[in-house]
Amino acid sequence: MSLRLGYGLNGFAGHRLADACSVVSSLGYEGVGLTLDQPHLDPFGDLPAQVSHARRCLESYGLASVVETGSRYVLDPLRKHEPTLVSDEGRDRRVDLLCRAVWIASELGSEAMSCWSGTPRAGVDTEVLWQRVVDGLGPVLELADARGVVVCVEPEPGMFLATLDDVLELRQRLGAPEHLRVTLDLGHLVCNEPRTPAATVEAAGSLLANVQVDDMVRDVHEHLELGTGELDLDRVLGALVESDYSGLACVELPRHSHAAPVVAASSMTTLRASLDRVNRTVGASGGGR
Repeated sequence: MSLRLGYGLNGFAGHRLADACSVVSSLGYEGVGLTLDQPHLDPFGDLPAQVSHARRCLESYGLASVVETGSRYVLDPLRKHEPTLVSDEGRDRRVDLLCRAVWIASELGSEAMSCWSGTPRAGVDTEVLWQRVVDGLGPVLELADARGVVVCVEPEPGMFLATLDDVLELRQRLGAPEHLRVTLDLGHLVCNEPRTPAATVEAAGSLLANVQVDDMVRDVHEHLELGTGELDLDRVLGALVESDYSGLACVELPRHSHAAPVVAASSMTTLRASLDRVNRTVGASGGGR
């Protein structure tokens, strides 16, 4: 199985879930990143009914899924993304959300549940922050193990776990459980990783289980449409192909809901053209590994 293209439904915030699934499927996407938030699946609403509806939508359109937990105000209507795994207070609420996400991923048959660490308050000791993340993910990973769900941690610019190396260290601190893997956002690889994007993909290797697709420029954490930033899309998709990555690669443009169908269509055109070039190059060189 080769890399499969998907679309993050946080970029379809103006669409009902069924309508969003219909659009992305009609454009040729094979999966979705399902962010737990209104209007698609509220993790604090009537979960049995919502999960049943989501399952029907995904099955009706033949879409695979990854459950994403980056909704901005699902826990606090005033503070974006708070509380997190590294907050001074309220971390248990984030843990509860992540456990709900694991349960939802299990019920939907999703390929992974993805999360991040959060941004700490200035002045908190680094070892204290490590302990908060390790303690917070403990019950999440236990539930995921029991439910057969892969948990992917995403390095985010500006957060405590900001780079791939940070996530790899976290994995070692947790005993390197097999079901704890990595999410990489291709835009982040441009924005703040110390390696090149292709080298970062190579460094993640077989631990990579979820990919988000967007463009960025160095040192600016803003999700851009493909071709409008500094990402060498052919080279990084080539690295994914060479690494035998077979998971979803979902376009991640959460601020583009105002033009979701148009942006999804243009993104697919760009991605297909890039993959065609990559596959021709791989074929001409005698294949990958």
